[in-house]
Amino acid sequence: MPQLVKLSFCTSPVKDEPLEWEKPILSQTEIEQKIKEYNSQINSNLFMSLNKDGSYTGFIKVQLKLVRPVSVPATKKPPSLQDAKRPPGKNQAVKRRTSFYLPKDTVKHLHVLSRTRAREVIEALLRKFLVVDNPRKFALFERAERHDQVYLRKLSDDEQPLRLRLLAGPSEKALSFVLKENETGDVNWDAFSMPELHNFLRILQREEEEHVRQILQKYSRCRQKMQEALEARPLG
Repeated sequence: MPQLVKLSFCTSPVKDEPLEWEKPILSQTEIEQKIKEYNSQINSNLFMSLNKDGSYTGFIKVQLKLVRPVSVPATKKPPSLQDAKRPPGKNQAVKRRTSFYLPKDTVKHLHVLSRTRAREVIEALLRKFLVVDNPRKFALFERAERHDQVYLRKLSDDEQPLRLRLLAGPSEKALSFVLKENETGDVNWDAFSMPELHNFLRILQREEEEHVRQILQKYSRCRQKMQEALEARPLG
């Protein structure tokens, strides 16, 4: 069973042991009972519904915590849902792209099936935000707060987020979902296209120029205050 990777807070005691929680396989009767319990605990209309074929549908909320900019088509007309679902071909190649940072901690609700996999959730999120980056650049994580500790676990492609939501209940502390860059160490720049890398360089240059401007302003203010203090002192 995959383990949860701990992210410790400075104000919380650090524990070395990983945290796991059981994910049992439920019978159809148990699923029906779980859905009733889940719906009775939520304070919104984001209910789960049992289908005739034994599957169920419901909502999951995903928080986007992306550090790097994403790429979108540099066109006035956004792609339709049919275009997004269609496999890429020569006529559909994205010739021009532009990069931007998604707003920090953007949140999106998705209506999914119990059999919807984590990889499909990532692809759906990218379609909704018109992101044309390779879905393999991103990963879906489950986040849990236990005993004043925060834990993250990367979901495998075939895991079913709605099933995890049902098993954990509606509490966001018990379970929430986060979309992050799919990396465990250094950035694999070879995975990015030439237009993306050029956009990153332009963004980096703008950030550097802004940082230099702020530093110059800071020292200019300090120099001015020192000069004013010197001028205010009597001579001799």
